[in-house]
Amino acid sequence: MISQDMMGLGKKRSTIREIFEYGNARAKIVGRENVFDFSLGNPNVPAPSVLTEELKGFIDAEAADALHGYTSATGIEWVRESMAESLNSRFGTKFSKDNFYMTCGAAASICIVLKAIACPGDEFVVPAPFFPEYRCWIENTVNGKCVIVPARTEDFQINFEAFEASINENTKAVIINTPNNPCGAVYSEETIIKLSEILKAAQKKYGHAIYLISDEPYREIVFDGLKIPFVTKYYDNTFVCYSFSKSLSLPGERIGYVLVPDEMEDSKDVYAAVCGAGRVLGYVCAPSLFQRVVGKCSILTSDITVYETNRKLLYDGLINAGFSCVKPQGTFYMFPRSLEADEYAFCERAKKYDLLLVPGTDFGCPGHVRIAYCVKTETIERALPLFDKLAKEYK
Repeated sequence: MISQDMMGLGKKRSTIREIFEYGNARAKIVGRENVFDFSLGNPNVPAPSVLTEELKGFIDAEAADALHGYTSATGIEWVRESMAESLNSRFGTKFSKDNFYMTCGAAASICIVLKAIACPGDEFVVPAPFFPEYRCWIENTVNGKCVIVPARTEDFQINFEAFEASINENTKAVIINTPNNPCGAVYSEETIIKLSEILKAAQKKYGHAIYLISDEPYREIVFDGLKIPFVTKYYDNTFVCYSFSKSLSLPGERIGYVLVPDEMEDSKDVYAAVCGAGRVLGYVCAPSLFQRVVGKCSILTSDITVYETNRKLLYDGLINAGFSCVKPQGTFYMFPRSLEADEYAFCERAKKYDLLLVPGTDFGCPGHVRIAYCVKTETIERALPLFDKLAKEYK
């Protein structure tokens, strides 16, 4: 006998992955260049050249047993020091190496945090739109209840009326993602302050910690000089779950961290719980080679000007074609409204032009579609006439 729940998850890939695999199959028929695959958030910008040189340097200089051997379960000490120095220099924080636990990317970070804090009967609040795997991790990693807050679609800031109604004595944590996948919105300082005030009041009312889990893989991908409010400076009980997948274009290397601030209630015990959760889930000792690489490159980012160019080109093209869309402030995703109420039907119709889009329902926001514009600029230029043809079918 095996777990029927796990078998079900294994047999049904995420919608994003299903569309990606459809694109692979379609490419064999019409040619890769004729499939306009906007499904997967796979950075097309190369990693910084400095990172490549650091990688080569480690491979050339380090003894094999040191380079590929086990590290401390929490991560290499000097690497964790580098993480602290990077954040402190940019955000005016006062972290040390002892606040960091190195992980296999943001997905591992979030699962570790959930495992560290979850107790029977706990609820986890998730404002929409959100990364679909949150629900999977909450319900299957810790058997928690995922409480979805409907989106405020006019600007994709938090719908605070619905958010406040979702908080109760069983609330253990809130997961936020800013800059946001799928819509590209960045929570304003006003939003973060109000969120913090609500959670502080709820903690006082219910007499226990309510954690904020800040999922930040897109933190460095912002446009127009926008500043990101660093959440731990506003709310003490905040975990930061970070990945270098997007900022350094390293999605396949699976490297990131969990940050547990000293200001968090019972922070030493919480950090110990994070270590215990990493042990239980088998996430001890993040990849040793890429711990070293990001330790040397923690303050760098890939060249995001390509994403800025693509954003302008795609946004202007969609608006001119008749789409409605909130302009992204960050990430490399756009989240326009579908041209019909059933966005699944709309995405199926788009396939006629080999435009591969992701329905918004999986992100908790029906009636929208996600377009990942981390592709070659030429791909967007060639796709825009097809978006225009698709839109004309609805006129």
